[in-house]
Amino acid sequence: MKRAVILLSGGIDSSTTLAIALAEGYEAYALSFDYGQRHQIETEAARRVANSLGAKEHCVATIDLRIFGGSALTDDVRVPKQRSETEIAQGVPVTYVPARNTIFLAYALAWAEVILANDIFIGVNAIDYSGYPDCRPEFIEAFENLANIGTKAGVEGRRFHVRTPLIKLSKAEIIRKAVELGIDFSLTHSCYDPTPEALACGECDSCLLRLKGFREAGITDPIRYAQR
Repeated sequence: MKRAVILLSGGIDSSTTLAIALAEGYEAYALSFDYGQRHQIETEAARRVANSLGAKEHCVATIDLRIFGGSALTDDVRVPKQRSETEIAQGVPVTYVPARNTIFLAYALAWAEVILANDIFIGVNAIDYSGYPDCRPEFIEAFENLANIGTKAGVEGRRFHVRTPLIKLSKAEIIRKAVELGIDFSLTHSCYDPTPEALACGECDSCLLRLKGFREAGITDPIRYAQR
């Protein structure tokens, strides 16, 4: 069976990406990160999703991006709340973690080279997203090129492909696709600033984009929110 490494955060996009890889017949090796983010709810959600969908393996790599900070997710910086769609769409927000997808993809590439996988899946999206530069098609293309010139496997002729099945879909379209693939949304987590009781805040950019997607898809989001 062909193998693939799938980056899995436990959110809707990465969970749908894992489900797509499985539906395409891949033996899925899910990779998540404890990178110094403010809470462990994210990795717990990733474990739930990986188990639910039937990943072959699920690895949680521990790295510490707090040593650099520079983000509301890894530093003592306030998470923006109640921003309008226009505000969310403008500029790079403080929730951007410097070089995060570059680092995550590098780990995925290392694992892919070891397990003889040619494909890496990542749930980036260039339509309904928060302005992150490492979610754009040109970034993915550049990293794929790097993968094929900077690895032993690549220079020996085994090509790597970075797969982005959601990159041109709206959040509503992703949610509808997730329904088709049988994803249990109650297992997922998207919030940047959950309460101590693990409730989604309902006010950060990620919560607002998630709620907008469910609203446009005509589906009820089953997770609990502190505010809606």
